[in-house]
Amino acid sequence: MERNVWNKLKAWQAKGNRKPLILKGARQVGKTYILKAFGQECFSRFHYVNFEKDEQLKKIFENDLEPKRIVQELCFYLDTSIDTGNDLLIFDEIQNCPRALTSLKYFQEELPNLALCGAGSLLGIHLSDESFPVGKVEYCRMFPMSFDEFLRGVGDDKSFNFLSNQQFSDSIPEVVHTHLWNQLKIYFVVGGLPEVVQAYADSKDDLFIALKLVRKKQEDLISTYHADMAKHSGKQNAMQIERLWRNIPAQLAREQDGSAPKFKFKGIISGIKGFSRLSGTIDWLKTAGLIIQTYIVNSGELPFSAHIKDNLFKLYFFDTGMLGAMSNLPPKTILDYDYGSYKGYFAENFVAQEFLCAGESEIYSWRERKAEVEFLREIEGEVLPIEIKSGWVTQAKSLKVFADRYNPEYRTILSANNLHIDKDSKIHRYPLYLASRFPIQR
Repeated sequence: MERNVWNKLKAWQAKGNRKPLILKGARQVGKTYILKAFGQECFSRFHYVNFEKDEQLKKIFENDLEPKRIVQELCFYLDTSIDTGNDLLIFDEIQNCPRALTSLKYFQEELPNLALCGAGSLLGIHLSDESFPVGKVEYCRMFPMSFDEFLRGVGDDKSFNFLSNQQFSDSIPEVVHTHLWNQLKIYFVVGGLPEVVQAYADSKDDLFIALKLVRKKQEDLISTYHADMAKHSGKQNAMQIERLWRNIPAQLAREQDGSAPKFKFKGIISGIKGFSRLSGTIDWLKTAGLIIQTYIVNSGELPFSAHIKDNLFKLYFFDTGMLGAMSNLPPKTILDYDYGSYKGYFAENFVAQEFLCAGESEIYSWRERKAEVEFLREIEGEVLPIEIKSGWVTQAKSLKVFADRYNPEYRTILSANNLHIDKDSKIHRYPLYLASRFPIQR
């Protein structure tokens, strides 16, 4: 499956002064697959070691962290030679060997010609006594497959090519819009985890069977994530982490208008009420890549970070497909687009994912008094408000309140409707599936 991160890997390879690269992201987003494909296609050879599968590998890093010696011992372990000027070396699940992580500093200093990539969720590293190679490594973040990647992954090349080549100066042909909208609803069910996407792609000719397989795969992955929680945090902490993670979809029913609510801490874990007692749990889930945190700002002025409170935010799932599975929502209910207050949350969750995949590092929403806008984006010094509407009704009162108060260059509504740019009223209307392409035009 083609992934957008490929171009970032190629750019890293072409650098003259590259540092070791750490590809980080949640489990099952495709880190190992993409690195192996990268090594296969772009290097003379690649060499792969996995610190989770073979505990013996850790012994190579016990005595010292001298890169040439480590490479020599890896050659013996792999029963091959490693050309440090032309080959790619992959350290997978690097969080399981903190000494290997520390060694990246010395690889950067003493063996800079070696292309070295590490992959991992980085869970557990902060608990290690080993020093982290600050300033000696580069990072590349990987997410579940975006909607574009999903289209390619399931073989819908005509839709992918349309989205890639369209200028979006006018409305989208209705037959194309209807098809993309239906594909988006399927994406809401399937999500972007490669194993799940592959399960759907292999059986998509029978939608009922395909989505049944999708849910089974998602349930298996949920068990895998729970096992990771226990492995990396201990039994007691894992219980708190799991309860908070499961509580995110459970909070959706609180807001009858369907919009994602401010996250509330009361009632998640018995005896624990405030943010301060749960902040570590939230940080753990963020580090694992399993949630998206969106701070709620109380001003439309820049910088957004100056207007946040540590305990005022929304939490989204890292993947819409897993959100549906954790919510026990039947696929048919989502495809019929009739799931009550969950509807708006799914749309918002999708947009948050797309913004991250498109390169946005931090996501903000806005609330003043009773007015609320789901997302704020800073584009070339301009603050642009974005309201999410899950269906075809697109009245946006809060968006008008924001516009009257802060006079943005224009405001945007993402909904089920077709594309329409109204420059006179300064209102841009996008279909939800174009979220990653915001802003289309200014």
